[in-house]
Amino acid sequence: MNSKIKFFQSIHFKIALVFALVLLITIEIIGAVFVRQLERQNLNTFKQQIELPAYIENSISEQLSNTNRKSANKKIKAILSDVNNVNITEIRVVDSKGIIRGTSSVNNQSIVGQKTTNEDIKKTISNNRSYDQNVYDDKTNARYYVSSLPLLNSSTNSSVVGSLYIRANLESVYASINKITLLSLSAAIVAIALGLLVAIVISRAISVPIDEMKKQSIRIARGDFSGHVKVYGNDELGQLAGAVNNLSVRVEEAQDSTEADRRRLDGVLRHMSDGVLATDRRGNVTIINETAVDLLSSSSEESVGMSILDVLHIRQDYTIRELLESEEEIIIDLSTDANELILHAYFSLIQRESGFISGLVCVLHDITEQQHEEQERRQFVSNVSHELRTPLTSVRSYVEALSDGAWEDPELAPNFLAVVQDETERMIRMINDLLSLSRMDAGTSKLNFEYVNLNELINYILNRFDMILNSDDQPSKTYKIDRKITTKDLWVDLDTDKFTQVVDNLMNNAIKYSPDGGTITVRLLETHNHVILTISDQGLGIPRKDIAHVFDRFFRVDKARSRKQGGTGLGLAISKEVINLLGGQIWVDSIEGRGSNFYISLPYVPYEGDEWDDDSENS
Repeated sequence: MNSKIKFFQSIHFKIALVFALVLLITIEIIGAVFVRQLERQNLNTFKQQIELPAYIENSISEQLSNTNRKSANKKIKAILSDVNNVNITEIRVVDSKGIIRGTSSVNNQSIVGQKTTNEDIKKTISNNRSYDQNVYDDKTNARYYVSSLPLLNSSTNSSVVGSLYIRANLESVYASINKITLLSLSAAIVAIALGLLVAIVISRAISVPIDEMKKQSIRIARGDFSGHVKVYGNDELGQLAGAVNNLSVRVEEAQDSTEADRRRLDGVLRHMSDGVLATDRRGNVTIINETAVDLLSSSSEESVGMSILDVLHIRQDYTIRELLESEEEIIIDLSTDANELILHAYFSLIQRESGFISGLVCVLHDITEQQHEEQERRQFVSNVSHELRTPLTSVRSYVEALSDGAWEDPELAPNFLAVVQDETERMIRMINDLLSLSRMDAGTSKLNFEYVNLNELINYILNRFDMILNSDDQPSKTYKIDRKITTKDLWVDLDTDKFTQVVDNLMNNAIKYSPDGGTITVRLLETHNHVILTISDQGLGIPRKDIAHVFDRFFRVDKARSRKQGGTGLGLAISKEVINLLGGQIWVDSIEGRGSNFYISLPYVPYEGDEWDDDSENS
């Protein structure tokens, strides 16, 4: 779908934005380094400017060593007053005892003679080390540089006689730095604006050919190969434009060739004596020839788009995955009372060179006559076998009966044989169920997950039970199915065949244990991220003590009743294993004498119809 691209989504904007951001970051990094270096250099220069000459420090040291404090203080004051440095705000002289002996500040002479509270001065005197730092004065809203220097005895030059504290205003330094920073920022803004303009011009030179190639690609996708992309140069974009033009020609040629091949294929399929069907990777029919339509008594319009399992009526026996993996040949019996039809179906994969399977091809061959002959041959062999087996079986039965002493009781022998036959059939069913459970336990049971409309699937299963009841003129038991199914379409990812097996098992149990003429209620509803299927009967119910064991293997609530009705005790166990494989849960609640309610819960994630359609098309 060709939707208009907004300006902020266009390549024009993105290239310009990237260029501007790179330029901005580069300028900011360079500016930050430059300003930082400038600040460091200016501060060093400023510190050099406020350094006092050595003779002043020596003079002050001599006065601090003078025992006549009053005279010394006057001379210190005179020395400080002679210092003429506009950058220095205040100079303080402190002796080794921490007493302020002098200050250059005219308005702060009252501190002379007081003990200093400045920690830097104290550390200078005690450690004989210089301390300096930049401080911010909240009162004056100004930044200052303060330095505390040790003053040594002028004669010995070893002992500390005091400290020289210098305080200088840094505002002039930072004012100069701020001017340079503002100038740098202005230059950066101008550079970014010019860079952005250049980026827009460059991006347009790049995006115009790309836009033309996009339009040509859209025309090709629509089947219009008449357009042509203009080649602006011999660079990469020019080569790409030439490749798009060549692609347009090649696609047009390939389409013409494909169309010709399709017409030839249609001609071949039309005159084949065998039926041919082709599917996509999901097993939906895409091609069906006239012979297949005649064999299946269908129409081309009805078959195309349907699953091949439904077209061939083999959904109960096979899955698409089994057909894809095995590619086996199968016999399909479509015989009716009015017409006998048996087809031999050959399956082959539609596979690309990469190994990707894109569909199936099925060839149908009518073998009704061959099967009729084969059936006659088998019937003959069966008749011969029966004639030979009957006396042998009779002899073996009599020998076993005689060996057990049953020959003495003529009424026991027939009953004994009937029991053996019933038990043999029950064991066969039991072995089949055990094999199914064994495959599930070993993890070899194949699951063919597909999105299924659960409403339609449940109705389909219940329709079969209604049809079985309606088709029997003298049913052994009558029943009624009450459907309470939500009208909202519930699409669930499951294995249709195995889920159908579970529902069939629960329905058969409900019918088996319900009274004649009873009602079986089937409910389907949606809950929080799950769908719940409930099958309720009006049977004898399950005792509370047995509810926890209903899904155990070989467990029967009423063993005598279950054996009488042909149960093996494995049906519900298989149902539980299947539902677990499908990611769901199955449970039951029941009141003895008032029937049972079996529940199946399956995970359900609602989807948007448009998204499903798009996904199907992309697949």
